[in-house]
Amino acid sequence: MTGWPVGYGRRVLDEVDSTMQEAARLAGGLERPEWILARRQTRGRGRRGRAWTDPEGNFAATLVMRPDGPAAQVALRSFVAALALHDALALAVGRTGGLSLKWPNDVLLNGGKLAGILLESSGQGGQIGHLAIGIGVNLRDVPGTTEEGAVRPVSLVGETGVGVDPEEFLDLLAPAYAKWEARFRAGGFAPIREAWLSRAARLGEQIVARTVREEWRGVFETVDGAGNLVLSTAEGRRAIAAAEVFF
Repeated sequence: MTGWPVGYGRRVLDEVDSTMQEAARLAGGLERPEWILARRQTRGRGRRGRAWTDPEGNFAATLVMRPDGPAAQVALRSFVAALALHDALALAVGRTGGLSLKWPNDVLLNGGKLAGILLESSGQGGQIGHLAIGIGVNLRDVPGTTEEGAVRPVSLVGETGVGVDPEEFLDLLAPAYAKWEARFRAGGFAPIREAWLSRAARLGEQIVARTVREEWRGVFETVDGAGNLVLSTAEGRRAIAAAEVFF
């Protein structure tokens, strides 16, 4: 896969507070989807407002766009981004072995967390004004802190010996994303869901899904047509819209 995708902008910054914040600042003037890559973030963040540590040489970027459709459909682009990340990483190391996708939005390598995806949006009346897809990849270094009970963090170079520059990785990721975005637009979520499930971590195995108030333990059956995690629990089949997953 070579060549920058037609119709996508590319912006590389030496330093920024956060690529997600930069995306929000740029969103109003967008004429096309735009990739924003930062060589250094001073205030990166992950899910639920957590700080995201960005050691030098790791990948921190956001794709910002003005998508069509209802909010629930727009949010399914987390699966589009996960597939693109899987493809880009496979290209970087020359193999798919060891790579898997963890619901809702992580990429694993050899069972450890290599990359994370964060979606943020703005809009009114159920319609999205802009969508920002933030992506962080431990290309070189592993963050110093890990949430208790979470999957261990790993780096690409630490697990494979392959060193990739962030700008080189963006040149792999952007075409991969454009490919899956085109499939999503043409065929809806069904082909994305099928492809995601073929790469899913712990499918058919016992996992734990946890929110601030509740916890469910069961067999990971599937992801449904709305992107929900479906567990077979002792109390029956349960579809979960949002949770942290633990193995």
